[in-house]
Amino acid sequence: MKSSLLLLLLAGPAAARAQTAPAPIVLRAGHMQAQARGGAPNRPDKAPQYPGGPQALGAFFQDNLKYPEAARVKSVTGNVLLNATVGPDGRLGNLKVAQSLSPECDAEALRVAALLPPWHPATRLGVPLPVAIQLPVPFGNGTILNVLK
Repeated sequence: MKSSLLLLLLAGPAAARAQTAPAPIVLRAGHMQAQARGGAPNRPDKAPQYPGGPQALGAFFQDNLKYPEAARVKSVTGNVLLNATVGPDGRLGNLKVAQSLSPECDAEALRVAALLPPWHPATRLGVPLPVAIQLPVPFGNGTILNVLK
């Protein structure tokens, strides 16, 4: 009886830890692992990619981003971090500001992200599926290449 009580006491904290939600997985190109059949049905084996890669994404932001005058006057620099979903058709949806820089920069980041062309969608066993991403939009601190490394 003592041994079963001791076993329950020792298993209690481990059982409580096993029931907590796992930490979210951040998907980054180059750090993906192919999933064996029978893996999680919503986990892609190929991450979504912007056509042309990070260099083309940085060039898109440089060509289309208009640095807000209010942010320029205040010397605001940094990144607006956006949450978005790359759908099975490659289009970005559910754009929301995850980390704000300034109200003006946030609005400009959302405006330009809405102009992005369709991405190459994430796939699982060759089938496109929606995937949540975080997209840094740079303001006054160089290109997006520094952020994606």
